[in-house]
Amino acid sequence: MPLKVKDIGSFHVGGHNATLSGLPPRSMVLTKGAAPRTFPTDGDFETGQMYAQYVRLADPKARYPLLLWHGGGMTGVTWETKPDGQPGWQSWFLHAGHDVFVSDAMERGRASWSRFPEIYADAPHFRSKLESWELFRIGPPGSYPARQAFPGTLFPVDRFDQFAKQVVPRWACNDGPTQVAYDALVDKVGPCVVVTHSQGGNFGYNAALNAPSVVKAVVAVEPSGAPNPDGLDLSLLRTVPHLLVLGDNLDDNPHWQAYLKQVHRYLGALRDAGCIADVIDLPAAGIRGNSHFPMMDSNSDAVAQLVQDWMTRVGLMRD
Repeated sequence: MPLKVKDIGSFHVGGHNATLSGLPPRSMVLTKGAAPRTFPTDGDFETGQMYAQYVRLADPKARYPLLLWHGGGMTGVTWETKPDGQPGWQSWFLHAGHDVFVSDAMERGRASWSRFPEIYADAPHFRSKLESWELFRIGPPGSYPARQAFPGTLFPVDRFDQFAKQVVPRWACNDGPTQVAYDALVDKVGPCVVVTHSQGGNFGYNAALNAPSVVKAVVAVEPSGAPNPDGLDLSLLRTVPHLLVLGDNLDDNPHWQAYLKQVHRYLGALRDAGCIADVIDLPAAGIRGNSHFPMMDSNSDAVAQLVQDWMTRVGLMRD
């Protein structure tokens, strides 16, 4: 069914001025055939901003817009068209009746990035295909050279190189300003539901802690971290339901077991404080073969429907 769209647009939010001085000028040819020019490399620069693109429906069925937050070394492309060319979760949730905001976090994609080490404290990490293959559980350790995927994987293995085109540099020193930018996004959009992936999970959990009256729910797809609950007043989140979504082949992966240990500890503390903290464990539910990217796997629509059913149960859809 065609979408009835009210508005499509984008904006940058957050950020601040950074002034650099005393740097040597640089001579460059910016366009082939043009004369070289000498440019100053110091001056005023905007840094710390993030980018968001939105689609608002004419008659949304959801009470609040969805904010889709990507993971480490990725951008908002995570939620758009899948590597195999099929529609992703942005499209699915629009058709399910949600206004949708897809963002590129600070330092990623259309948010741009800043000089290092003059503004960012360190150089970026560039994720290799091998790291992506193993960390994202497309195949087991040692399987990349021959690209032997997990049996029954639902990730489009024949489109892995297409997927790898999405990977962008990431910095390990920017969590603080990235959180500030995400909090500014929540403040600008207003009441919303935050859907996160991987590294985005910790930012989503903290966004709810920082604005429990604005963030109406957090859906974390395979988060790679969570806040330390010690000393936190988690009772503030009793009206903010949380959902954790987990894929397959996690049990024998030491990296993911370490990541999820803290996540489960945080969710347990939420439950102890009287909060809703549910889990959709896909293989435990008999759904095998999902990678770290359920939103890109061949059954992405079915996983989205499970998330949608949960949002309906916790009262996030209009009557």
